Amino acid sequence: MPIRSRTALSLGALCLLLACRPEASTQPDQAVASAGATGPAAGASATGFVYPASKRGEVVDDYHGTKVADPYRWLEEPDAPDTRQWIEAENKLTFDYLGKIGEREQIKARLTKLWNYERYGLPVREGGRVFYSKNDGLQNQSVIYTAESLTAEPKVLLDPNTLSADGTVALSGGAYSADGKLYAYGLAVAGSDWQEWRVREVATGKDLPDLVKWVKFSGASWTRDGKGFFYSRYDEPSADKALQAKNELQKLYYHKLGTGQAEDLLIYERKDQPKWGYNADVTDDGRYLVISVWEGSADKNAVFYVDLKPGVGKGKVVELLPKFDGQYGFVDNAGPVFYFQANTGAPRGKVIAVDTRKKDAADPASWKTLIPEAEETLRGVSLVGGRFFANYLKDAHSQVKVFKVDGKLERELALPGIGSAGGFGGKNKDKDLFYSYTSFTSPSTIYRLDIASGKSEVYRQPKVDFDPAQYEVSQVFYASKDGTKVPMFLAHKKGITKDGSNPTYLYGYGGFNAAITPYFSVADLTWMEMGGVLAVANLRGGGEYGEAWHEAGTKLKKQNVFDDFIAAAEFLIADKITSPAKLAIGGRSNGGLLVGAAITQRPELFAAALPGVGVMDMLRFHKFTIGWAW
Repeated sequence: MPIRSRTALSLGALCLLLACRPEASTQPDQAVASAGATGPAAGASATGFVYPASKRGEVVDDYHGTKVADPYRWLEEPDAPDTRQWIEAENKLTFDYLGKIGEREQIKARLTKLWNYERYGLPVREGGRVFYSKNDGLQNQSVIYTAESLTAEPKVLLDPNTLSADGTVALSGGAYSADGKLYAYGLAVAGSDWQEWRVREVATGKDLPDLVKWVKFSGASWTRDGKGFFYSRYDEPSADKALQAKNELQKLYYHKLGTGQAEDLLIYERKDQPKWGYNADVTDDGRYLVISVWEGSADKNAVFYVDLKPGVGKGKVVELLPKFDGQYGFVDNAGPVFYFQANTGAPRGKVIAVDTRKKDAADPASWKTLIPEAEETLRGVSLVGGRFFANYLKDAHSQVKVFKVDGKLERELALPGIGSAGGFGGKNKDKDLFYSYTSFTSPSTIYRLDIASGKSEVYRQPKVDFDPAQYEVSQVFYASKDGTKVPMFLAHKKGITKDGSNPTYLYGYGGFNAAITPYFSVADLTWMEMGGVLAVANLRGGGEYGEAWHEAGTKLKKQNVFDDFIAAAEFLIADKITSPAKLAIGGRSNGGLLVGAAITQRPELFAAALPGVGVMDMLRFHKFTIGWAW
């Protein structure tokens, strides 16, 4: 699936953006900021850089009669000697430049101090035990802890920082058995999407012999008896194509503890549907396996299920909602009645009840709407303590409403301000739950909510070495090229002057129905401390205003996303927040594509560009790994 990352400015990126600052006289070459917009040849002339020579091949493709030259096709072989030599030369050019920036060490020291604060993950309770993640501050990865209660002394269950000497093995997922005795966890090496899953005993902290490999885009879900878990995987690729081969024909398996992977039970596959993928979850009552069937990154899915009462592998797969006519997110069940968050006939989302006993269960006419579509966009629903907790987006920031099981609104949860709330997980029998809140000037704080009274109290609040009172967050709305109103967050020190002199970093994504909501970033905070303005535009293609907003930035309407981003830059300039000489833009993956398009179409608007892991080749991206799904 695509990377849906927000921004996280690296030290190198912050240093590059310093080229926009008037006092940055220590820069080895002030003109470097324009290099990204003008291309290597022009950049070499403007900056004095000598870029590595890139040989040109003779490859020409014929697209339905249109000839397209691809002289750099040889760079598609990442481990070829010529490619490695070219990469090393490019890196040398880059890091030689970054190493000469006088403020680099100052920025590094400040980043290090700010990053050195405790961060907690939301607690999870299983089998009477509590599990949570914690980062002491500068740890590369958070450590998994467990305790017998919320107040008991915790112990380390898994420290992923010890898994490899060079830090290239990362914890990529985890699942606890219902009795709290076992922890299945996934590991990824060197940033790969491929995962290996292992099982650890909670009591001893030791791993069992079980090993599941070639897992990708999948979690794990235990049967209630703790004897095994469901997961999805692809066939093992050839050794030389593990990072490039197209990923198709995913299969859903059940792994029984104490057996080898070769003995895993195949639950479901569809050889006639090579692009289908499967996310499977066992219901809290242990009765059903609910299978969400996805195809690529489309926000429409099907839902199948299996009755587990006869035993694993003995029940048939029932195609409950097979039409791919909307987005269905399983929430919970009351016996055979399944609750879903759905957008079928409701682009901004609703909650429905589907009775699996009905022969016409796939027909929307047979569904019962519990929570109807609202003006806000529904982004998540959970059923905890006999209440639905519905997490909405109101102009791209969180609004949480609490409903009774019959759909009657009980209350709206009071949040600290313009920010993002998440979590609200738990079980229907629970009396309390945990959620997090964060904003551009507030690190993620965990709250404990008493469900009956509706009262929240701080459970974990990090202490970061800065004064949030010195900063302000606002939201503006500007008109895009076609007149569409687009929201944008602005965060900066209080009291800035609108004279066009403020260095500004404009971030965007605009794709895959991803909503870019307020978040806390130490790197962004450092940027603001140094006098920079952070601007985050909520472009079409995202999910801020439901499916219609998403579709307005897809396929033949993709130009709307670029227009929205360019209009954001024009607004910042016209409002004299910044000027082209002080404006930097950034984005990652789909956002990298966004930045690439913006500097191609309107290079005069920007002084620096950071297209992180951009999907730039629109003619060949689908030929590699999971690119076809985009």
